[in-house]
Amino acid sequence: MISNSASGAPDALGMRLCRMLDLRRFRYLFLFLSAVLTALTLIFTELWILQWLSLVPAILVVFSLSEASDMRVRDLYRYGLLFFWMFYIVVFHWFLAMYPLPFTGLSKGAAAVVSLLGVFGLSLLQALFSGWGFVLFSFTANSRVVGRLPFLRPFLFAAIWTALEWFQTLGWWGVPWGRLAIGQIDALVTVQTAEWFGSYFVSFLVLAVNACVAYALLYADLKRIASITACGIFLLNLLSGSFLLYADRDEGESVTVAAVQGNIENKWDFGILKEIETVYREYTLVAAKNGAEIVVWPETALPVDLLTTPSLMKYAQDLAKEANVTLIIGSFHAKETEDGEYLDHNSLFMISPDGTLSETVYDKQHLVPFGEYVPMRSLIEFVFPPLADVGMLEGDLGRGAPGVNFSTEYGEIGCMICFDSIYEDVAISAVRNGAEILCLASNDAWFLDSAAIYMHHDQARLRAIETSRYLVRAGNSGITSVISPSGKVLSEIEPMTEGYVLSKVTVRTDRTLYSYIGNAFVYLLLAGIGGLLCVSAFDAIAARRQTASEKKECRKKGSEE
Repeated sequence: MISNSASGAPDALGMRLCRMLDLRRFRYLFLFLSAVLTALTLIFTELWILQWLSLVPAILVVFSLSEASDMRVRDLYRYGLLFFWMFYIVVFHWFLAMYPLPFTGLSKGAAAVVSLLGVFGLSLLQALFSGWGFVLFSFTANSRVVGRLPFLRPFLFAAIWTALEWFQTLGWWGVPWGRLAIGQIDALVTVQTAEWFGSYFVSFLVLAVNACVAYALLYADLKRIASITACGIFLLNLLSGSFLLYADRDEGESVTVAAVQGNIENKWDFGILKEIETVYREYTLVAAKNGAEIVVWPETALPVDLLTTPSLMKYAQDLAKEANVTLIIGSFHAKETEDGEYLDHNSLFMISPDGTLSETVYDKQHLVPFGEYVPMRSLIEFVFPPLADVGMLEGDLGRGAPGVNFSTEYGEIGCMICFDSIYEDVAISAVRNGAEILCLASNDAWFLDSAAIYMHHDQARLRAIETSRYLVRAGNSGITSVISPSGKVLSEIEPMTEGYVLSKVTVRTDRTLYSYIGNAFVYLLLAGIGGLLCVSAFDAIAARRQTASEKKECRKKGSEE
């Protein structure tokens, strides 16, 4: 039976919830509801308001588990693992839409296994780590600090989840695709505070509101304070976002930018290079005729090494001169390594209106696992060889350096390529190095018209807000768009169509607080969690020693008698 010691005896509603949460079937039901509903808000972002309450059932379970005196670590982890696995299965469901993976050359059987691995395997990989969040919460929530200040529990839960989101950016095994802030992107006003402390701050606020509501439902004491706090956090974020959204002054020189979406079905078939040249030349010239001064092409729009393909280099330089535009082109780039070998990079080149090729080349920093490189290649090739053959390339690509910008007559242009855009560090590094406009080249053709293509685009909108920069996004098959510093889509082409977007943007030199302090907010949360962990560990050691001492004293008394 749940003790509710965190905040005194429960009221009538709390008692009913406690009785329900003592039953395993209700725990699973509550976890399932929260996992599915919360994941759906990331896919259907028009449901953004739902996210402020969708996690309440799961948090009720977490609170109750931490209160149960007979709950073991493995049981806590099992519940956490199941919750996050369900959550990520919904988030990554779009892997099924990629079947039969025609770009890989795999058989239908192998493609089916790879697609299922994407949905269930990648989800399990994320859950194996995130599931420890339930254990961590229970361990720290029972420390003497939280015992004396029980209202810390909602914020402790929010801090742990937020820290888990950040940890996903630290290695190939973590894919930060399921950030809660994405679910707020269509509201715009609720996500503007990301320019202060990043998208993690928005996630923290959403989690804190959910946790305060759960606290008010489960515990009698401080119910009113918990309810007022939940409403206060939501309203303060709303007011702050309104101020940031409507008080922004868009001052500075302007430039007309365009992005071309060729919608070439299979760019890796080099036999269609002529089609590529024709399509991109046509839309570049039309965009230039309509006033474009900078034109951005998608990731690997020219799927060759541009520096070693003189005919295509001449084609691109002649086109830039004919259109009189600054042309940014996605292509490959072989660079010599320290070993004297050459390693291909996924790159962006810039050609000036006079046809001059910039010496600066931007190389992609965050490569797609199993798409552009194979982590632990030897092991993967031994365990499941088809997974190592998913990528379109023969070998692994090299990684680029941060903060590489293009200098133009209009200002500094910071770059990202595809997967880079789901990691905040790339955009922040570009702005810290002087970027005044952001350019993102992507190729989401393998997503087709699934939820993934929209979720990926929403990540770019977060980067625009965090840096307060206009962002020009060029996708091979979509979504191609121009995004304002507030995350608003100014111009857009639907997926799986061809064309271009054109918009006038401001060259901005102002800096957001987040671009200065980075993830200081997350580090503060980590410090707090770490401090509670130390206190909890000390308490656990002290309790064990006391128990041992009491047993020793009992044995001593028994021997004397």
